[in-house]
Amino acid sequence: MGKILLQSVFHNNKECNILINGTTFYAIDRQFSPAEIDGAEVVDCKGMAIFPAFYNAHTHAAMTLMRGYADDTPLFEWLNNYVWPLEAKLTADDIEIGSRLAVLEMIHSGTVFFADMYWHRERTMKVVEEMGIRAAIGVTISDKLTSPQDFENNFTFLKKHTGESERVSLVVMPHSIYMNTDESFKRSIAVAKAENYIFHTHLSETEKEVVDCQQQFHCTPVELMEKWGALSPNFVGAHCVHLNESEKEILAGTGSTAVVNPCSNLKLGSGIPDIAGLHSKGVNVALGTDGASSNNNLDMHEEMKIAALLGQLQAHSINKIFHKNDILTMATEAGAKAYGLHAGKIEEGYLADCLLVELDNAQMIPCHDYLSNWIYSANTNAIHSVICNGSFVMRNHHVDGEEEILRDAKKRAKEILER
Repeated sequence: MGKILLQSVFHNNKECNILINGTTFYAIDRQFSPAEIDGAEVVDCKGMAIFPAFYNAHTHAAMTLMRGYADDTPLFEWLNNYVWPLEAKLTADDIEIGSRLAVLEMIHSGTVFFADMYWHRERTMKVVEEMGIRAAIGVTISDKLTSPQDFENNFTFLKKHTGESERVSLVVMPHSIYMNTDESFKRSIAVAKAENYIFHTHLSETEKEVVDCQQQFHCTPVELMEKWGALSPNFVGAHCVHLNESEKEILAGTGSTAVVNPCSNLKLGSGIPDIAGLHSKGVNVALGTDGASSNNNLDMHEEMKIAALLGQLQAHSINKIFHKNDILTMATEAGAKAYGLHAGKIEEGYLADCLLVELDNAQMIPCHDYLSNWIYSANTNAIHSVICNGSFVMRNHHVDGEEEILRDAKKRAKEILER
């Protein structure tokens, strides 16, 4: 890893110089000695602002190949009648092609990390390594969706810590309470604790899921997680739409993370997560896009704006204000924190993941409040370049190899439907 000197970049309402050394922000807004900047690539950032990159805390990357497939269908019908039958046709090659398209889309829209719950994980890990971003790759566990052999192979894979690297970590990901037996879910919890893994699952996404859980276990999904010992700072629950006040307090008290996916939940009619309420209780609230078949994109900036608008509405109903700094944190630092990354802020010592955003973009003018512009006004067309782990993964709106990625994805999506 080398050095990058971001010269005259707009940060904290003024122009300054920022030095990246290796994988971290080394120094911000001070004079550098000749030795400190020796050998650094100097990047003229005049007219650009620096923002932390996005961390997509819950998605299903390869579902980009299903974008727009079976729209306007309730969640369980959508899963049972459309998604799972089509997924049964997917090969490892399909997963790799779909994941490349996903990573390309995420880079263009400013995301440098995603937590992925899907199949053929080795192919997604390969794509992440090659394209230069970060990921927490789930070992997806469901004894109701996989064969006994594949089910056992998941635990072998986890115990060997297969494929982990500087930018790729593994996560224990049982699909959900309703797609796992009690035994497989409890076994997943035990392995996560024994091997010190993050534990991630779908949680309280629909009213039906909550009602079914109450009928089977005589408690809510969050209460069941507490009973089974899953909740901790290593626990990440996706969706968290249907929670009562007690459950929010339980999540906060255990240091657990709630990942809200408002665009997907709205589109599928699952409900609206209480973003402001979760935040006010002290829960670490992060954002995710969910998959591109239910969102239908992986644009974390769009997710951030929708979450901000919902949060404002919810906060106003209890005579509070949902501050823009809070929503930026949810889209960046909170997701990084959930997966154990010292990232998501433009501060010395933090991982050098950032966006260079064009201030002369029409939606960034006038600049009364550049953070407000970034959250509420601009879109990802204003992103000029993306840096992950101290290296450029996009320069001047271009990602290496993107033309081939788009061509392969178009061809493969058509082939899958014809099988």
